[in-house]
Amino acid sequence: MTAALTQTPKAKNFQRLKALGLSVTSTIQHQGCGSKGGSGKSSCGSGAGAGDLPEEIWEKVKNHPCYSEEAHHYYARMHVAVAPACNIQCNYCNRKYDCANESRPGVVSERLTPEEAAKKVLAVASLIPQMTVLGIAGPGDPLANPDKTFKTFELVAKKAPDIKLCLSTNGLALPEYVKRIKDFNVDHVTITINMIDPEVGEKIYPWVFYKHKRYKGKEAAKILSERQLEGLEMLTAEKILCKINSVMIPGINDEHLIEVNKAVKSRGAFLHNIMPLISAPEHGTYFGLTGQRGPTAQELKALQDKCEGQMNMMRHCRQCRADAVGLLGEDRSSEFTKEKIASIEVNYDMETRKAYKMQVEQERQMRVAEREKELKEIAKENSELKILVAVATKGGGKINEHFGHAKEFQIYELSTKGSKFIGHRRVDLYCQGGYGEEDALETVIRAIRDCVAVFVAKIGSCPKEALEKAGIETVDGFAYEYIEKAALSYFKEYLRKVNAGLIHPTKKEDALIRQGALVTLN
Repeated sequence: MTAALTQTPKAKNFQRLKALGLSVTSTIQHQGCGSKGGSGKSSCGSGAGAGDLPEEIWEKVKNHPCYSEEAHHYYARMHVAVAPACNIQCNYCNRKYDCANESRPGVVSERLTPEEAAKKVLAVASLIPQMTVLGIAGPGDPLANPDKTFKTFELVAKKAPDIKLCLSTNGLALPEYVKRIKDFNVDHVTITINMIDPEVGEKIYPWVFYKHKRYKGKEAAKILSERQLEGLEMLTAEKILCKINSVMIPGINDEHLIEVNKAVKSRGAFLHNIMPLISAPEHGTYFGLTGQRGPTAQELKALQDKCEGQMNMMRHCRQCRADAVGLLGEDRSSEFTKEKIASIEVNYDMETRKAYKMQVEQERQMRVAEREKELKEIAKENSELKILVAVATKGGGKINEHFGHAKEFQIYELSTKGSKFIGHRRVDLYCQGGYGEEDALETVIRAIRDCVAVFVAKIGSCPKEALEKAGIETVDGFAYEYIEKAALSYFKEYLRKVNAGLIHPTKKEDALIRQGALVTLN
């Protein structure tokens, strides 16, 4: 009997992926969330795992990169731009087209028909087996374009039934479409809720268009808020998982978002994602042109921490384009333009996709085992100290990116309770064509200057020296190891040095959240 005939299913799956040049580590690039809404908080937020959630919830979130922090290390999503019209105006939004190098909500390079969108989904899924989620998030509002939105879902569900369907809405039209959402098996819905007080809302929304009439001021905000909360209640009653997005706008709704958090929790929201305002003047938004600032890194973290006591928080959001493709933190949309899709041979192989998922589950089990081993050791320490560290990663939960190639750094809070993912910081690319850009290095330092150390796979002597002058230790001794295991091992040694008087922790300077968009290198 030949070896080929005696292969185990596991070996066959490996060979299937290998034939495409794929593996878990070769197909992943960045990280995501899971929690329990309504009745209270479960686990530590978007990092919830299989043992933290009811089985039926875990099955829904385990490979959804936006609903599970763990999943976003491994799984990709894509958005299709089939919904151009919008029924409200936000002071932080400018729906800009044909801007291939910007990554922020509302931006797209091409608008699609439902038929074009379905073809694109199949093309992407045939080449990216880790793509598990199709979302419609604009560039306007999906429910202001219901026919195009639901036609797209219908076409995709027929050809790719294993892909999860989700949408993101401002909620104004939501109550009218809850039944239709349920009928199409859309079991993940994101609602952007920035206020529950019309006096706050009128500072964010100039107008809403509702029942063939334009409303302004407090009246507009009141209508919007009532519709959002009603829609949320209707969705959770149907057991549809709801994530709430809120934009943190300092001086306008920052403190108020604590009340928003309580309101959405009481109505059964699964997860709350508080995002920083993007308000650079070049984006052409009202807030950008009038000088409204976004929060600093520590302001954002402080608000998220306050709300986490009420319900679970998503901290890995990348504020994606409305036509984003790939893992969170990357954008491969330029690889899948209309022109390029026309030449792609679509081979939607369900077995290859299943094989990838099996590999991911094995990888997850290894990560958990290694993390738990380090947690047992660190739990023996008696200390209230907490520090932040930055990590350069391509994904897979590993320290596997060169410092100069990092477009973002993931930030972890370390303590004797473990490692906690708290967010990411976008940066300018330091290494440009083999040379280091000193201006870019300054932006990196400003982005991670609240961190004690930065973990990298490799780093050159010049940036290493500049970082250490800024009080940031460079750590390359854990290259290609799992992040949590390495970070906890480092923290254990850090505590030893503190206790021995070799290190004297000092308060770190606040970091800056980059206002410019993530630039994709084509």
